[in-house]
Order: sequence, then C-alpha cells, then structure tokens
Amino acid sequence: MGKPAVAALAPLPFELIDNDEEPLESDWHIRQLPLLREGIHRAMAELGRTDFHVGTNMFVYYSVEQAAEVTREVEENLEPRAFRGPDVFWVGGVSGHLRRWWAAWEEGGRLPDLIIELLSPSTAKVDRTVKKDLYARVFRTKEYFLVDPEALTVEGFDLAGRVYQPKVPTARGRIWCAQLGAYLGFWHGVWTDAEADWVRLFRSDGSLLPTKAEAAEQQAETEHRRAETERRRAEAAEAELARLRAQLNERPRS
Repeated sequence: MGKPAVAALAPLPFELIDNDEEPLESDWHIRQLPLLREGIHRAMAELGRTDFHVGTNMFVYYSVEQAAEVTREVEENLEPRAFRGPDVFWVGGVSGHLRRWWAAWEEGGRLPDLIIELLSPSTAKVDRTVKKDLYARVFRTKEYFLVDPEALTVEGFDLAGRVYQPKVPTARGRIWCAQLGAYLGFWHGVWTDAEADWVRLFRSDGSLLPTKAEAAEQQAETEHRRAETERRRAEAAEAELARLRAQLNERPRS
C-alpha cells in the first residue's frame, strides 16, 4: 500500500470519485449516522472546539496510488477493493469547511484520528480484519470503534504501535473515547419517530449528551418548572398576605 501523500505536486490525471452508489445496510444505519454526527458536534460544542471535521460515508483517500486504483475500478466496472469510506470518522485540529472527500495530500497528510464502523452481516468480517489492519498500519487512527446493532455492543480499540489494543467497557457497556471526551454506548429511546436502541454519546459523568432538539425540550421543561415554582410562590405569598390582613381585621378596635 502506498504511503499517505503529504502534498500533490501537480493536478491528478484523473477525477476523484465521491460516491460509490452503494446503499446503506438498513433503516437503522441510515438513521444512526446523523444521530452520531450530531452527537459529535454537540460534544465538540461543550468542549468549545471548532477545529475538527466529521465525515459520514465519505471517501477517504490515503494515497494518490489508492485514488488512481479507485478510479480504475470504477471505470472498468471492477469489484471495489481500493475504496475506503468509514461510516463515521473524526479529525481534530483541522478546518471544519465542507468537503466532497477526504484526501490526505490536501490535508497536510492528515488522516482520521477516530473511526466508527457500524457492523452489518455483509461488512462485519472486513471491518474486523482488512479495515482494522489498514486503519492501524496506514491511517494510524488513534481510536477505532465497532458498533454491533444486533448484539447491542460497542467495541473500542486504542492504537499501540501499529496494532489495536482493546479498550475495557464500563459495567453498562460504554467505552470512553478520548478524542471526543465522551463515552459511546447504547441508549433505548425514540429518534426520528422510531423507538430502538441507538448509539449515543455520554458525558464523563454518565449523563446523556442531548441532541439539539432534546436540549431545547429540556430547556423548555426547565423554564416551565421555574415558571410554575414562581407562580406557586406568588400564590403562597398572596395567601399569606390575605391571612395577615384577615387577622388584622379580626382584632378588636379600641
């Protein structure tokens, strides 16, 4: 495999491809991706960070040689072996501008610091072998996570040298992600009008990192409780004032 190119010396003699036209595995996968993406953005917002990029199902080109092979496979209608597009990836310390793909030579040689793959019967073997080896030896991705929606498990790995070492989950099956400063774990609830078990991010204290809609709902509930408390306090004060007035009126006049 070619090493990640740091800079392209001249325009590429071929067009980079940004869509493999392969459908996602299931309705769960389709809904889960934006939930994870929003969770990552929320985690970064709480950390006050804007220097990052999150990609979902985006092509990742780690070398010009690989990019050329991807193009050749598409043009010749061959089995796509060179394509690499993690379900979710995160890169820190970079601009958050929109991208059609992630090309290492356009990003100062940078490749994902974090990758999350959502397993399925058709991808699990490759995610656990070919991709895992590539992410460790070539990408040098610091953290790698495997999410199994059938077993409801999350597996995490830290890069040690050029191999991954498994992380230890908490008693609730959550795994700490140092890149995001949050835990990854399953949560049962409603998302996009569907009740299921979803992968969510949790703060270091174990509390769920809410989506924007959930945060707005929580804020509305807090404001409602505050208003209700103020109303009851006002009613109690009014009642106490009325009681004191009644007592004054009941006193015998001299």
